[in-house]
Amino acid sequence: MKNTRISKLKYAAAPLALGLALISTPSFAQDADVEEEAAGEIIVTGSLIQNPNVVSTSPVTVVGAEEISLRQSNTAEQILRELPGVTPNLGGNVNNGQVGSARVDLRNLGADRNIVLLDGQRLVPSSFFGAVDLNNIPLALVDRVDVLTGGASTTYGADAVSGVVNFITRKDFAGVDFAVSQQLSEKGDGNVFRADLTVGANFDDGRGNAVLSIGYQEADPIYFGARDTGTFVIGSTTGFAGGDSPTSAPTTFSSAGLGTLQINPTGTGLVAPYAPFNFNPFNIYQTPFERFNFFGQTRYEVSDTVEVYSRALFSKNTVSSIIAASGIFGNTLTIPGNNPYLPAALRDQFCVAAGLAPGTGPTCGGNAAIPLGAVYRRSVELGPRISTYVTQVFDVMAGVRLNVTDNLKFDAYGSYGESENEETRSGYVANSRVQQALNANNTTTCTNTANSCVPLNIFGPSGSITSAQGAFVGGVTSSVTNAASLAQVHAVLSGDFGFTIPSAAEAVSFAVGGEHRDYGAQRRPDNLAQVPGELGGAGGAVLPLNGGFSVYEAFGEINVPIVSDKPFFNDLSVEAGVRYSDYSVRASGNPSFTATTYKFGGNWEPVEGVKFRSNYQRAVRAPNIGELFRPVVTGLDNLLIDPCAGAAPTTNANLAAVCRAQGAPASSVTGGTILNPAAAQANVTGGGNPNIRPEKAATYSFGLVLQPTGFLNGLTASIDYYNIKVTNAIKEATPGDIIQACFGNITAASATDPACTGIRRNAVNGRLSGTSTAANPIPGLPQPLTNLGELATDGIDLVLNYKADLGFADLSLGFSGNYALSSKFQAAPTSVDRDCVGYYSVNCLSIQPEYSWNQRTTLSFENVDVSLLWRHLSSVEYEGQASDAVTRGFATAAQQNLFVGAITGGGALVGRQVNFNRIKAYNYFDLAVRFDVTENFELAFNAFNIFDKQPPLVGSSAGSTAYNGGNTYPSTYDTIGRRYGASLRMKF
Repeated sequence: MKNTRISKLKYAAAPLALGLALISTPSFAQDADVEEEAAGEIIVTGSLIQNPNVVSTSPVTVVGAEEISLRQSNTAEQILRELPGVTPNLGGNVNNGQVGSARVDLRNLGADRNIVLLDGQRLVPSSFFGAVDLNNIPLALVDRVDVLTGGASTTYGADAVSGVVNFITRKDFAGVDFAVSQQLSEKGDGNVFRADLTVGANFDDGRGNAVLSIGYQEADPIYFGARDTGTFVIGSTTGFAGGDSPTSAPTTFSSAGLGTLQINPTGTGLVAPYAPFNFNPFNIYQTPFERFNFFGQTRYEVSDTVEVYSRALFSKNTVSSIIAASGIFGNTLTIPGNNPYLPAALRDQFCVAAGLAPGTGPTCGGNAAIPLGAVYRRSVELGPRISTYVTQVFDVMAGVRLNVTDNLKFDAYGSYGESENEETRSGYVANSRVQQALNANNTTTCTNTANSCVPLNIFGPSGSITSAQGAFVGGVTSSVTNAASLAQVHAVLSGDFGFTIPSAAEAVSFAVGGEHRDYGAQRRPDNLAQVPGELGGAGGAVLPLNGGFSVYEAFGEINVPIVSDKPFFNDLSVEAGVRYSDYSVRASGNPSFTATTYKFGGNWEPVEGVKFRSNYQRAVRAPNIGELFRPVVTGLDNLLIDPCAGAAPTTNANLAAVCRAQGAPASSVTGGTILNPAAAQANVTGGGNPNIRPEKAATYSFGLVLQPTGFLNGLTASIDYYNIKVTNAIKEATPGDIIQACFGNITAASATDPACTGIRRNAVNGRLSGTSTAANPIPGLPQPLTNLGELATDGIDLVLNYKADLGFADLSLGFSGNYALSSKFQAAPTSVDRDCVGYYSVNCLSIQPEYSWNQRTTLSFENVDVSLLWRHLSSVEYEGQASDAVTRGFATAAQQNLFVGAITGGGALVGRQVNFNRIKAYNYFDLAVRFDVTENFELAFNAFNIFDKQPPLVGSSAGSTAYNGGNTYPSTYDTIGRRYGASLRMKF
């Protein structure tokens, strides 16, 4: 095991937590559900003022422990992504694009524009992009989850542009709580197991409390091939179920002289491609996952005025991403004319295509390096590519609370955390060894015998690569380690001024304080990962990164009750806050910058039970370490249609000139042989930018809260409008924006326009895809990071809750809904202002429906609860169907329309009528039944997706690879089908 800093410190965290939690002999309470608020600790999400009378003016959605229990949610990410207004991000249903962590995305503004808190405190990020890994949240001890909409930078600092997610843990827990649960699909796969043990005790006559929570969880994979939906790749534009990737077996070759041809079944010649590779069955809908977590916290009242507290968290998570076999993905290769595996007929075809005289003469048969062009060969003999991510995290905190006076409290804490994520890649072809293994004139030895080289046969069918050959070209593993750290100190003085405005009943309260945070991050790839194009199908090179920044902040908040208990003014209060931040970046020249955020808002309750609230915030987000320091490399993004592909350039001289100016061979342009990007994945080149500065956001909300009495007693309702606009947004352009900037209006001048010449093509065949190496760079689309972007979203949230005693049972009704009015992104002032609400495409990543809601109905009998959850997602459509499709870059019918008709090809879906341009509204129903068998023993059963609603079909390339997998959107729609769960809980 590596003796890194985290490996030394992580083991110190767990004993610390254990020692804090077991500081005295337990004195168990009789009911573990009975809890008291820890002395002096008041958590109001959205405010630093510790006053029980303070009510946040920002809308806060609360998910309580009861809801978490009824859902049998196994991870925090699973809870959050199903909330209306939350857009699915990286999590357990993302495979190709997985990074080993789970994140939350509020309002579709990105996981880097919100903050995840634990009891109001920041946790160490999972990577250099600054997002917290939700897999580390101690779910068993969570009492509630507060989701605050809108800017909260004044209260919590930078990043809180779209809001915060605050996990509040149970306080003063005393007793033993043991829970175990298991879930299984109706097909018998997708097993998920979870077990949690929480032990807590009060000591010293209740002056102290300690708690320790230990958890374990595992989840098994569900392969695309285990569901009819994902057995075959289905072309989004063709409706053909079969293969889609040119990287197949037999091998495909592509060059200006050849065009694109594949070895025929008998291995005697090159013919038009006929057997693209079906990569779907090897991919997974549910990623395998294993987690061990420890969480301990304690507090102790040293005296009536002094309380000390601490918390320690440790987690080890293992997540695997499994995708189809590696191979040779368009590498430019050569071969000796006397290679023993090269059939003479193929040799002569290659020579003719390269302008060489065929035959056994010196220019062909005696040539030591016949050009093969771009080579595509799937190494099915090596098995799938597997990336295993092992993440180890610890975060420790200690603090003190002082009751300075009866009305004045001081709270200070410091914390330190580290996260280390090690990715181990296996099953990949080492491309440098491929060329070495092709340079052979016999079947046993290579021209260069280094590393015990074994000559490689790429001219046979699937299975022709022997185990010895495979062991040489694919017998490598590679690793990349990402590490992050956060050290912080925070102090706040909170209370009231000891006076009230004559017309008010409550005193004017305030909070002032300061904070210091120091972030660091490193990326440590091995040598193989650093070589561009070395690992077949691994994307771009992974280069080292080492950066950090620190910030000093001062802040203040005030809450002023103005009027109370007066006609039309049962309560009126206003609040305001300001935060000043001074950043220092650890980079050449020590760049620094400052930012000021502020807020103001108010609550007006004209009569009891009717309250109006409003809030305005000026928020900022400082660039994270990745945005500042990430090296520029060539990687992959999604692009379905290339304007230079096919016959279009053959009939448009201006277009042809542009394609040539971008590096495409003239013969490929005039011959119409350029193909769309392989598997709808184009090369893109981008990275960090040390000159990036903070983005700014203006957020406001206003709403109405109702708590009527009389015949509607038991009803609570709130409706809020929110509006968030981010300027100077730190973003790169989408592939659609880059293509539109060049090809949106082709003229004679376009061939010299930087928007066009910045796009660089494969010099061998003109494509925007292929393995980019130092010898044959294929930068593809330029994606520099800038401050030129703008983001904007607005919408309406509606929350309704009602409780009533029906006599035979208690009725509880809950409704939480979101109406997304807009979600816009503009990459630059001259780019299209793209609204993605209700659309899916490669430009609109994760689906954000216009309407979404959750409605729960629960009947509680004496010892039994029966609860039904209804989740609704409104219909969405392909972006090309938008009324402004041409402006968005969908200029032609081929670009605007996906497939409509009957699926052809192979598999169980053949003959099904589909329309890939539209996903109808979806409704899911989950049933939960819970039994209180005894006072200390609880049993629950769940049925998820009880009507076995099948996911929608849109094909394999309608959207981005991370979210559009297995012909659908697995993070948004249920791909597992009906499944069942059972849980047991014992409390003492």
